[in-house]
Amino acid sequence: MQSIARSRRFLAALLLGLPGPLAAQIDYRNLDDERPVLTEDAYPVERHAFEILVPYAYQREHGGADLHAFTPELEYGIVRNGQLGVKLPLAGTQAGGDTDWGLAGLRVFGLYNFNTESRRLPALSARADLLLPVGSLGGDAARVSVKAIATRSWGRSRFHANAALTFGDQQQRTAVEPGERWSYSMAVDRTLFRQSTLLVGEIVVLRAVRGDPVEVDAGLGVRYQWTTTTVFDLGVRRRLSQVAGPDIAITVGFSHAFAVPWLMPRDARR
Repeated sequence: MQSIARSRRFLAALLLGLPGPLAAQIDYRNLDDERPVLTEDAYPVERHAFEILVPYAYQREHGGADLHAFTPELEYGIVRNGQLGVKLPLAGTQAGGDTDWGLAGLRVFGLYNFNTESRRLPALSARADLLLPVGSLGGDAARVSVKAIATRSWGRSRFHANAALTFGDQQQRTAVEPGERWSYSMAVDRTLFRQSTLLVGEIVVLRAVRGDPVEVDAGLGVRYQWTTTTVFDLGVRRRLSQVAGPDIAITVGFSHAFAVPWLMPRDARR
């Protein structure tokens, strides 16, 4: 009953723009995929709530070209403990003086959380993504990726672990997505400043395609609660290995939560 009441208060805060106890907590602690670091947490958006994410990312590869990416994303809490989402990346690759811009695929994904944390178990989630070959920089074939996610809390600190695999080959890669890739990451975050700011650090180990060297990166990010429904974020990542990874990668953006009244239960509209 308490969880139902909290959900109603959260949805009312989204609709009316009024402060609510859950709205002040649910947003700024969310670690979304690649926002502000690569690691994400095991919790979906609230049921019946939408979240729109508007990020810009810049990356300079070691010995390679510059990459600019603007990737608007929409998430929806379609069921309790589950969400669906879509991403539409617009990318620009720069090698020399000119920048080649275009759509870099269409990504549809779902995430489901299996449990809340307990003394013995962390929160566990599974995520599946389908990347479709849309646009001039979107590759030639569809790809599928799967990810296992775990989150464990200790007071104001949390630990996260991700393990992911993308299926495909080198010829199927897009401007912003590798063709075949496995990755592992670990992150620790900490709530600061009266529960309005989240600081997170991560270590990522990945291989972009078969035969490529293993990449080891370190990342640092921050999320700041601007209003009850809006959060700003900033992240930076750099390679630790000498032969692979970005010289620098920066992401900056904001997220905004909202609800659509006719998609909500009648008793939650009151």
